[in-house]
Amino acid sequence: MDLAPVVCANCGTPNEAGRRFCAECGKGLGVACAVCGTLNPTSVKFCGECGSRMADATAPAAGPAANPEPSAERRLVSVMFADLVGFTAASEGRDAEETRDLLTRYFEMARGAVERHGGTVEKFIGDAVMAVWGAPTAHEDDAERAVRAAMELVAAVPALGDEQHPLQARAGVLTGEAAVTLGATDQGIVAGDMVNTASRLQSAAPPGAVLVGEATFRAASTAIAFEPAGQQVLKGKAAPIPAWRAVAVVARRGGSGRSAILEPPFVGRDDELRLLKDLFDATAREQKSRLVTVIGQAGIGKSRLAWEFEKYLDGVVDTAYWHEGRSPSYGEGISYWALAEMVRRRAGIAEGDDDTTIRRRLGATLDEFILDPAERRWIEPRLAGLLGLAELPTEGKEELFAAWRTFFERMAAVAPVVMVFSDLQWADQGLLDFVEDLLHWARSAPIFVVASARPELLERRSGFGEHVRSVTRINLEPLSDQAMQQLLEGLVPGLPPAALRSMVQRAEGIPLYAVETVRMLLDREMLVATDAGYQLAGDLPQLGVAETLQALIAARLDANRPEDRALLLDASVLGQSFTVDALAAVAGLEPSDLADRLDRVRLGVFFRDPSRARYDEIRRQRIHTAQEKIERLNREFDKYAV
Repeated sequence: MDLAPVVCANCGTPNEAGRRFCAECGKGLGVACAVCGTLNPTSVKFCGECGSRMADATAPAAGPAANPEPSAERRLVSVMFADLVGFTAASEGRDAEETRDLLTRYFEMARGAVERHGGTVEKFIGDAVMAVWGAPTAHEDDAERAVRAAMELVAAVPALGDEQHPLQARAGVLTGEAAVTLGATDQGIVAGDMVNTASRLQSAAPPGAVLVGEATFRAASTAIAFEPAGQQVLKGKAAPIPAWRAVAVVARRGGSGRSAILEPPFVGRDDELRLLKDLFDATAREQKSRLVTVIGQAGIGKSRLAWEFEKYLDGVVDTAYWHEGRSPSYGEGISYWALAEMVRRRAGIAEGDDDTTIRRRLGATLDEFILDPAERRWIEPRLAGLLGLAELPTEGKEELFAAWRTFFERMAAVAPVVMVFSDLQWADQGLLDFVEDLLHWARSAPIFVVASARPELLERRSGFGEHVRSVTRINLEPLSDQAMQQLLEGLVPGLPPAALRSMVQRAEGIPLYAVETVRMLLDREMLVATDAGYQLAGDLPQLGVAETLQALIAARLDANRPEDRALLLDASVLGQSFTVDALAAVAGLEPSDLADRLDRVRLGVFFRDPSRARYDEIRRQRIHTAQEKIERLNREFDKYAV
């Protein structure tokens, strides 16, 4: 009989049976019985192996499981202070129990945000929270983790208030050397001037903001966007200290996936993102599968919402297996494309890999998750068929679905699985059947499925997902004028009010329209960057901004050199992703002849090398619009085809 894992009481990490110290934080996992040496939880009174009373133990504890004596040392740590703004007014007139319940929910929210990002809550003081990263266990990205946690907490607190008593939080994060007491149980972990300074910095932060010091800014700026907050005069400090305001998480941990081009701020979708986070947390906690459908028109922000969710999951401590696959708009015969894309990325299979490499990498992935030999012999040929390595076995789709489903179920037994199916309005019926089959039969596995689609999906399959036990639909509506103004002010600060109003009106609440308008103006050098922000190079009525996104993209295509425009049209035949060799074959050129032309169109952000970054927001935006234009041209052609 296999022994159950031992859960660390300090950080909550499951550890395999027999370990004496936690693999994550290094804390002792229990107390050894003085008679037989068996490791027991600290709360038990009698040994589970020999029955001896733990309190009566007179011999020294066996092994290193006994708690070590506290020790002091200097360490590089990141300290976060946060407190509530508006708490005094919100608690005034409330019953004492209601105030206590409010604080309890706030403290639980704070503890959850801190621990999800690998920190330790040091103490709660009134409505203030102090948390530490780098002690007792250090990570190379502790500063980034601290800022992520602070931003998550500040974003979540308004949900605790109401219209009469709004609540906000503010936070400060500092990184530096401090005196750290390891193994402390009845005293503070961290002490020193840096702790006092972090508290003062938090007090200087505006409501709803996170301020950081210079060392934190330098350490976290690859993954988080900051803006200067000026010199802060803090009580008790002889000189002002420079500070920066954390604006947004713009990449995965360490800066992976950060866009090298202009990216708009994430606005107007905080509630939807919070709902995704809460539903995923419930999936992991309850160990139940769940479906979330995200429905909205082209350019409304479905892909951006998924990217923000991916960045969140990448930043937390707990492992989640992320998968994302897109259904292409071309070709009726491309079955299960999105699912195959997920398996390829999980196995690390690149587009140009030969069959031998693909089989080797698929085999290594199966070695990791499929431990039963008979089960592996059943699953492997069906996954190989999905990847096009061989013909799929001649059997009903129920057998195929069961094998594919089992692969993800075994993965979910290790850590929660996230599957994001994009552009499901173009999916084949077989893929839609598989998604519903997966969620129906894998009800007791933590598999979180996000189905992103345009409203056409519901026209094709009105009852999609309705038989799934746990399903939530998120309908993305156009952004408000206020949110669109925030988006433009964050994207190109300094625009005159008249230009802002005109762009907001033209966009009609669709973020993509506003972003594309800005990029066209930049391409034509009608919008120029200055030290004070961006300025128009002419009068707005003379700019000729297209009324629709299709016209805008057509205008951008026409602005290219004739040979580059022809190359773009050739590329559009190949779809979203292609190799240089494939493009050369379609264009009738040698691959070496394309280098300069590809560089020019990359500068216009029509092409992007996937090896340099993720399938980023801008690339998806180009494809949204280009595909719509091609589909419209095809329909016009069909009218006159004989």
